[in-house]
Amino acid sequence: MVKIVKSTIMEAPVEAVWDVLRDFNGHDQWHPAVADSHIERGLPSDKVGCVRRFHLADGSELRELLLTMSDIDMAFSYCLLDTPIPLLNYVAHVRLVPVTDGDMTFWHWESRFDTPPGREAELKKQVGEEIYEGGFRAVRAFMGLEPASQGGA
Repeated sequence: MVKIVKSTIMEAPVEAVWDVLRDFNGHDQWHPAVADSHIERGLPSDKVGCVRRFHLADGSELRELLLTMSDIDMAFSYCLLDTPIPLLNYVAHVRLVPVTDGDMTFWHWESRFDTPPGREAELKKQVGEEIYEGGFRAVRAFMGLEPASQGGA
């Protein structure tokens, strides 16, 4: 099993970052890898059990199920239902925590998944760098924030 843990500090109040990430169907507005997205069956994008169907920039289609959503904890979790990428039993968790020294946000994003034998390093790098670190950069740009310092994502 592969485990990925990525985190960053966003120079914005936690409520502002949560406003962006809380919309389970909003990642097509900020993530460059996502071309379009919609919630199946017309359900609200914050309803546990809703499924987002989206296309990547290369045309690949994915479906993800919202497993948990907590405004109190500013956290949600989701799993992959259908994907052309062999991320098996993929479950991810996102959580925001206020950084009170400067009114910033600590963003924690982690997942666990299985892969076909021999593809662990490749897929760990793809998810960790292209999706998670790429997502950090994309949300910063979407919110008009400065890029992270050299040591961060």
